[in-house]
Formats: sequence, C-alpha cells, structure tokens
Amino acid sequence: MSDLPRKAVTRTAKLAALPLGFAGRATWGIGKRIGGKSAEIVGRELQQRTAEQLFKVLGELKGGAMKFGQALSVFESALPEEVAGPYRAALTKLQEAAPPMPTRTVHTVLEKRLGEDWHDLFVEFEDKPSAAASIGQVHRAVWHDGREVAVKVQYPGAGEALLSDLNQLSRFARLLGPLIPGMDVKPLIAELRDRVSEELDYGLEAQAQQAHAEEFADDPDVLVPAVVHQCEQVLVTEWIDGIPLSEVITDGTQEQRDRAGQLLARFLFSGPARTGLLHADPHPGNFRLLPDESGDPHGKDGMDGWRLGVLDFGTVDRLLGGLPPTIGDSLRMTLDGEAEAVYELLCEEGFVKESIELDPDAVLDYLLPIIEPAKVDEFTFTRGWMRSQAARIGDPRSPAYQLGKQLNLPPAYLLIHRVTLSTIGVLCQLGATVRLREELEEWLPGFMPEDEAALEEGESAAEA
Repeated sequence: MSDLPRKAVTRTAKLAALPLGFAGRATWGIGKRIGGKSAEIVGRELQQRTAEQLFKVLGELKGGAMKFGQALSVFESALPEEVAGPYRAALTKLQEAAPPMPTRTVHTVLEKRLGEDWHDLFVEFEDKPSAAASIGQVHRAVWHDGREVAVKVQYPGAGEALLSDLNQLSRFARLLGPLIPGMDVKPLIAELRDRVSEELDYGLEAQAQQAHAEEFADDPDVLVPAVVHQCEQVLVTEWIDGIPLSEVITDGTQEQRDRAGQLLARFLFSGPARTGLLHADPHPGNFRLLPDESGDPHGKDGMDGWRLGVLDFGTVDRLLGGLPPTIGDSLRMTLDGEAEAVYELLCEEGFVKESIELDPDAVLDYLLPIIEPAKVDEFTFTRGWMRSQAARIGDPRSPAYQLGKQLNLPPAYLLIHRVTLSTIGVLCQLGATVRLREELEEWLPGFMPEDEAALEEGESAAEA
C-alpha cells in the first residue's frame, strides 16, 4: 500500500467496478449450476466471493468506502446464517484494521502540524500503526511527560476521499441493498456524507472526547481516554489497553460477552444524559474490554470485573438535555399497549406524515416485537432474533414491511435511530444477556411514569 488513493478517478474506478464484479460473479454462478453444482453451494460460494471483493476494496480505499463498510459491519447479524460467515470475517477486518499509510507520509504530516522538532515531543514513537481506520491511523507512543499515548494522524486528502467515495456509493446503493436485508442503504450513505466535515475536524473530536473523559473520570464501568494534545490532522490521547470488542465477539467467554453488552447499553443511554452528547460510531473497533481499577478481571466489592473502554468521538450527536423524552414516552406507552396515545405522539413528532393515515393497533403490532428487549428484566440478544426482525420488516409480503414503508424518520431522530440499531446489532453479535430495562429506567427520559420517576429521585436525594 503506497499511499491513500486520493485521485478521484482511481477511487471511482475501483468502486464502480464493484457492481460489475457482482454481475460477473452472478454469471459465473449460472455457469457453475449448468455444470452440475447445486444452487445452494453455488450461492454460498457466490456470497463469499462477493463479500471478499467488497470489503477488500472498502478496506484498501479507507475514506468513505471504509466508513460505509464499518457502518454495515454491525448489521452482519441480520444476515441469514448460511451466508453470514464470509461477511463476518471480512467485516471484522474492517472493524480493526486497514492497510497502513507509509511511514514517510506520517512523518510529513507530523512535521507539518507539530513542527520540525516533533520527535522531541515524544520519548518513543512507533512508526508501525497499531490501528488504521477510515480517515486516520493510530500510532502508539510515549509523550514527553512519560504518559503512554495514542497518536491519531489524519490521511492527507481524507476529506476529498470521503466525499468522492460516498457520492460514488450512493449511485449504486440499490445494488448494495441486498447485502443487509431490511435496511435502506441510501439514507445511511446520505447521513454519513452529512457528517464528513465534523469527522474531519479533530478539534470537535477532541472537545467531545474530553467532555466524556471528564464526566466518566471516576466511573467504575466506563473509561474514556483523556485528550493530551490536538492540532489540525493530529490528535493525541491517553493510551488504553484492553480486548477489542471484535475479539470478544469471536472468542470471548459468556461472562465477558454479557458484561460488554451491559456496559455498551449503559454507555448508549447514560452518555447523552451525562454529557449531552451521543457517541455515534458504535462499531466493535471503537470499544475495548479491560479489567476494572482493581486489575482483577473477576472484580472486587461485588463489581463485575470489567470496564468498557470507549474510543473515537469523531461522530457525535449533540443532544442538550439528553435523548428526547418522546423516545421514552412512546416506548413506555407501547409496552403498556396504549395504541391511540402512541399513534398520536408519533403523528405529533412527524413519524407519521399528515397525508398518511394508519391503524393505531397495526402500528402497535409493528413496534412491539422490536422493543421486546425493553419488556423483560433481562433479554438475550441473538443473531436469530435479529434475523427474525430483519425478515419481518424486510419481507415485501409482510404486513410489517408494508406499514414500515409508510412511516417517516424525522431528521432529528436519524442519527439516534442508526446508533440504537447499530448497538443492538453489536449486542446480537455478542450474544449478550442484558438487563436493558434497568438502563432505560435509569437513563432514558420519559420511560418511567412521572410519579415513579419523582419518587425515585426523592429517595436518591434522601440517601445522599
């Protein structure tokens, strides 16, 4: 890998070749069937070849192509099991690594942004990157004060690459749709494109990360590394070790899976309530599982022994006051079977357009299976459950599919919706048993009836 492929013509040619490759493999599949191989075996081979080519190209190009692949990666659990394997392997690679940027390019960026004597800022600096992502790569180093740090260096030309890729991908979004059943790919690409300028701004990222680091500084469950230094194209933060969540998904014990799942749900709902920010890039590469402060993975003082390390705050949703109470209100009323009240609230918020009229009971029937995890004290998230939901909503013959097509997603809820779905996707990959209702009661505005919430607040104040 020589450099980030920056020329639009080069990147466009690689991406444009993807649909042609899909078509070519389909022709190859027909030939194989004529030659006597069963449709099932050919289909599996076809899927594997498609997955390998798609994610090889996305990983090589980094930029928007890789960002899109990472966004898709959390929905792998919605795929039918017989074809999920090839995707799982290819997508896991995207979550953790991509071909690195040349050392000379890294040094050029550091010299330009930190000065000719940039080496003096570090006691040690590892030229080999520890991780490579969509718009930058991370190097492990020791800061001049002795702290171990992660140095994130942005790829030159990353902005142009991001926009070029996402524009190109949007042109053949229809062909990519079948990769993830029940998901409309085009709005996902549009939303990623809208976030480009924010993600390229390491100043905004540093502010969001430091706000989380300060809020969670003494938290026994969540660790966010503090910001050490930031300038254009370079972000230096404290280093954290730990088991990447992608490894917990593939090799973790059930204890680790359950703990990671619980903490992921806790961070999803507590983060906005505590910081006014929603971490909006919840793919497994951005999380680590590490022993709690005691250093004992079995915990102490009744604690569960593991903390969740959270990385990469390049994409956040700014939510002053936390998540909108509408979400908690509608969730609570749906669980209580209040069809008319739920429907009225959805109409008020723009989830049902004025020109559309739906049956409130049908809307309730559509929502209830999706929110099943919030109904019980604890819920085991599985790939099978995720696939059943994807099939129910994504099958054109299903009443849920027909109703879902008539619902609208207001822009203010777009990112919240994607983050929630993505987190559920990761929970299903983990196969985690999670006390989700507990987190909703603690952190989601509107989920608890007002009288119960006021009573709990009063009890907490009395205990304090």
